Amino acid sequence: MSATEATAAASDKPFIGTIAVVTGASRGIGYAVARELARAGSHVVALARTQGGLEELDDEIRAYGGSATLVPVDLRDFDAIDRLGAALYERWGRLDLLVGNAGVLGPISPLGHVAPKDWDEVMAVNISANWRLLRSLDPLLRAAPAGRALFVTSSRNRHAFWGPYSVSKAALEALVVTYAKEVAITPVRANLFNPGPIRTAMRARAFPGENPDTLQSPDVLIPAMFAALSPELTETGRVYDFPTGGWRD
Repeated sequence: MSATEATAAASDKPFIGTIAVVTGASRGIGYAVARELARAGSHVVALARTQGGLEELDDEIRAYGGSATLVPVDLRDFDAIDRLGAALYERWGRLDLLVGNAGVLGPISPLGHVAPKDWDEVMAVNISANWRLLRSLDPLLRAAPAGRALFVTSSRNRHAFWGPYSVSKAALEALVVTYAKEVAITPVRANLFNPGPIRTAMRARAFPGENPDTLQSPDVLIPAMFAALSPELTETGRVYDFPTGGWRD
């Protein structure tokens, strides 16, 4: 391969040879980023509860020659997250990219009317599972040449009646910023990504009267998410706000 061909290949597959974990990969933003990371050369370890969605993702990835490992799992199974870290260590010994996309909306309700089991589910998926992912995968991110962790958050508009979701996302931001500071002297970079209004199933549940045709598809996020996962990235402990196209603390 000539130098020109090698440069073109690197440009076409910027994540070639990398290992990526993507949660919530069976639909929406997670599906789109998992598919495109595989297209860009990464071997994607795709996590989701929905087996059928994971199989569709795998079919699409294989159709253009990419590769993936499917992990049907409920992120509330914290022991499974621990096993994931051990399995990745045994197979690859490192993790280049972690995209923590999975999340649940929870009830839209006055705080006093939220059932404890619903509160616990939101906290388990939106915050505790992401802490367990960092706990399990941190050694693997540190073992990579340029480990990158990116977690999907939301705007900081804390709406009335959105208590569990709003609290969990505020906690997620605190978690990721804390982790970023702890790994600041390593090559690892950890950030958050606010996609804004995007056509997803969660968005439809949150705003049932909204016309989905007025929203952009998750595919529009890919260039910005790739930039936030790039080995050249220097930002850490910050939020990339897609609607404004800039970073914020």
